[in-house]
Amino acid sequence: MISRRRFLEQMSKPYGLELFLKRPLNSLYRFASAEVLNLKGETLIVEAARRSLHRPAENLYEPIVVDLEAGIYRLLDVHQLLIAQSKIHELTTELLTQLYQQLEVTNQQLEHRATYDGLTGVANRHRFDQYLNTCWKQHCEGNSFLSMILCDVDFFKLYNDTYGHQKGDECLRQVASTIQEQVKRSADLVARYGGEEFAVILPSTPVTGAVHVAEAIRQAVRALEIPHENSIGSWCVTLSLGVAGILPTPEVSPSTLIAAADAALYQAKSLGRDRVILHPLLSQLPLHQ
Repeated sequence: MISRRRFLEQMSKPYGLELFLKRPLNSLYRFASAEVLNLKGETLIVEAARRSLHRPAENLYEPIVVDLEAGIYRLLDVHQLLIAQSKIHELTTELLTQLYQQLEVTNQQLEHRATYDGLTGVANRHRFDQYLNTCWKQHCEGNSFLSMILCDVDFFKLYNDTYGHQKGDECLRQVASTIQEQVKRSADLVARYGGEEFAVILPSTPVTGAVHVAEAIRQAVRALEIPHENSIGSWCVTLSLGVAGILPTPEVSPSTLIAAADAALYQAKSLGRDRVILHPLLSQLPLHQ
């Protein structure tokens, strides 16, 4: 791999000095005319090649006179100059390829940081909002059902107070990973909605399918058996989940679906937590169409 330093050295140093010294000048008398190309020894190879190739056709292949310093001259063959220029182009191409690859990797890393939660590895709130808006527009055009799950780790503040924030972070990572494992399709999105709350967007999914996914998530998180001695009603970490679905239309905002899922989540908490609740209003809308 070519380094930036090596490339810059090749571009900036008097490359010609290495070439100019290869043929000592025995006589300069026939190169004394005004048409002869005279260059300073510190001339960059790219500039030397440019000036050489811009000579008249009859002088194109004549040697170039190089003035190394006062009173010291050398001759440079044009083909040596062009070979050196070719090397410069090779180095340039190699470096640009490397820079492009590095830029691609950097862009991917920046995009990932901008759209994914650093703690849990699932999508962040910004990515959630973007994807929901995209899905909403697509479903308005396609007249298909869009469902959402909002879930919350039960009594998470008590968990943090009992076990500390490091354990709390580890708990959130395990929960996020488990949710992701239960969401099978590539079109579905798991996101950290905020704090200990997670969201799942399920495109082209009726509420019956969304409830099935939500129940699978609830059971999988409970099966982790993460101890929570101060939880109320359970000895381990559990989830409360709210489910809602709708046939999106241009007249309705995506916030309507979020509000419905949030209301269902609130009801799940009110009824004792560790359960799945389906929002009744939006889930019935398609049945009347």
